[in-house]
Amino acid sequence: MTWVFAILLVLALGGVAAVAAGRGTPLAPAGPDRPEVALPGDRPLGAADLRGVRFSLGFRGYRMDEVDALLDRLATEMETREPGGSAGPGPADPPD
Repeated sequence: MTWVFAILLVLALGGVAAVAAGRGTPLAPAGPDRPEVALPGDRPLGAADLRGVRFSLGFRGYRMDEVDALLDRLATEMETREPGGSAGPGPADPPD
């Protein structure tokens, strides 16, 4: 009787291995699991762009509160540098 259970166990493990190796019905392709970080590519970044950035979470990623604090600080500094608080030339742009 023990041999019967051993044979059934080996057959079951073989079936699992065959499915895991790709035989049988394949799995659907995985879709993207992270949101896209939408930043403008046609103009310099502004303070509003930094305030709207959100990063995806990772198992061993950055602490969200530290990243948010840095982005808030950078956005505030950019607002003080921008004339009128709107998107203007950045510090890397040469003066006219």
